[in-house]
Amino acid sequence: MIRLSAIGDSLTRAQLSADYLAPLSALMPGRVSTSRLAANGDFAWNLLQRLDEVVSTPADLVTVMIGTNDARASLPGFALDRWKKRKQLPTEPSPGWFEDCLGRVVDRLRSETDAEIGLASIPVLGQDLKASPAEASARYSAIIADLAASNGVVYLPVHERQVAELAAEQPAAVPYEEMTVPGFLAMLAERRILGRSLDTISDRRGLLLTVDHVHQNSKGAALIAETLEAGLLRRH
Repeated sequence: MIRLSAIGDSLTRAQLSADYLAPLSALMPGRVSTSRLAANGDFAWNLLQRLDEVVSTPADLVTVMIGTNDARASLPGFALDRWKKRKQLPTEPSPGWFEDCLGRVVDRLRSETDAEIGLASIPVLGQDLKASPAEASARYSAIIADLAASNGVVYLPVHERQVAELAAEQPAAVPYEEMTVPGFLAMLAERRILGRSLDTISDRRGLLLTVDHVHQNSKGAALIAETLEAGLLRRH
């Protein structure tokens, strides 16, 4: 049995996003057990602060998918002051700070665990590949790819897999909107009061891979699972 620790933010915690660990396990039935070590809203700095739990959890493989919120912080409309306070960030997010924090995460995982490490690029923000949100996710994914190469760990091209899917399907360029508190409450009402699934909400909004331009629907989650299985688990 392969022991996998998946660490990251809300995309990995899978309360607001479709779960990618369930389809990942289904791709390797009876061969993988998963530990979900994730927190909603985390930036790379937050992940760095809570690595004690990660290094103390026995694992053969550790996958890291973080950076979506760091990338979002560079976009107009992101409630930076509110998120800085909520996540107790000591400074404003930036590409350089993200690279430093993620590099320190990798250093500690390499020095304090025997697990093989896989760094996943982040899913595409929005679905217009020419718009600034998608460009921001591409920029941060490039940082992740460079870190993986310089540290000799496995790179898992989630972003590239989703770009290929969007390019092939060519969905409508639905304008990107940051999730607001009223928007979050409206989505919560759709799920809990109207009983709509994440995929139903996604379809109603004309979104191919996400529910709200950020969190994944089942198709987006399945692409993540396939990328992790092909790039890391299949080798074991």
